[in-house]
This record gives sequence, C-alpha cells and structure tokens, in this order.
Amino acid sequence: MKPLTSTQVKKLIKEEKVIVGSERTLKSLKLGKISKVLLSSNCPARIEKSIMHYSALSGAEAIKLKYANDELGVICKKPFSISMLGVLKA
Repeated sequence: MKPLTSTQVKKLIKEEKVIVGSERTLKSLKLGKISKVLLSSNCPARIEKSIMHYSALSGAEAIKLKYANDELGVICKKPFSISMLGVLKA
C-alpha cells in the first residue's frame, strides 16, 4: 500500500470519526471499534508493538505514516504532538 499523504490524512479526519491519542485508540481497538490505525513515524516502540498486536487480533489495518508526531499534530490542526490516530468503523 502506498503511504498516505497529508491531504489524504486531512480527508480522513474530515470525513470520518477519528480518535486522537494512543490510550484512547488502544482502548477502542481492544473493543473492536477501530477500522484503521495511523501511526506517526516516531511512535514509541512499545506502543507500536501493542498496536500491531491488537490490530492483528481485531482485523484493523495499521498504517505507519511518514510524518513525525509533531507534523501529525499540525496536519490535524492541534496544538500538540499526535503519535496515533484511530479511525472508527462506520
């Protein structure tokens, strides 16, 4: 799969329900409410390992972005860094 561009990430945020943050995303992933997980390029290794494990169990797609967490925060128009986004199932 081709990496997502910033425009595609913005479109996902605008069109669909998105959860911001690793704790909330991980909790929703365990409950089976997530269809995709978008990880920043510098997401901490232990969190990335947990996300990969639970996304494999729930069937969610985990996508590693080429953007660092501070860039992802700017793309999402937030004043803070974002390591992970979870896209809710429809």
